[in-house]
Amino acid sequence: MTDPNAGPADGAPTFASVLAGRRMCRDFLADPVPDDVLRRVLAAAFRGPSAGNTHAVDLVVLTGDDTARHWDITLPPARRDDFPWPGLLRAPVLVEVVVDPSAYVERYGRADKAATGLGDGESAWDVPFWFVDGGAAVMAVLLAAEAEGLGALLFGLFDHERPVLDELGVPGGRRAVGTVALGWPAPGGRRPSRSAGAGRPSPEDHVHLSRW
Repeated sequence: MTDPNAGPADGAPTFASVLAGRRMCRDFLADPVPDDVLRRVLAAAFRGPSAGNTHAVDLVVLTGDDTARHWDITLPPARRDDFPWPGLLRAPVLVEVVVDPSAYVERYGRADKAATGLGDGESAWDVPFWFVDGGAAVMAVLLAAEAEGLGALLFGLFDHERPVLDELGVPGGRRAVGTVALGWPAPGGRRPSRSAGAGRPSPEDHVHLSRW
């Protein structure tokens, strides 16, 4: 039996090292991700919080040649010559993170949650928790990828959201939180984007104890 109080096995990354080491990766090797590694990374998405235990996050996973179905819509060949991150197109796995707003409305319309008024419709939610839960799922995947030695990148679908979801057969009404690219990082693949030049904020500037 494993000792629940034991630390990580020799050589295993600690949570602190995984968190500190996580960086977005925009340049990948084309080498496939082994199935067992990919399963562990994807399973992490379902270990996060879920408002009302709604559990309405789905992953549409594209591997190998199937990733072209995403890129042909979002970055057609005619636009690729000027794309600043060509190594991103080599990512062997693309994960579309999809949430179902109607499931949250239905869940909060039940007797134990009806008093919240959130079962009245999507517009009743000042904070759409389907996106909150979806974001938590994404972060869990990013950390799991880092722990496995994979590179990962979260990026948005923007005006391509519905065309991509339609291509992949996702039912109407579902929303995409974004796309996560996964794969083995190429040398220099974690080179930061220009926006990363601002650096990370100091916790001391943003953690407010007792009051603002």
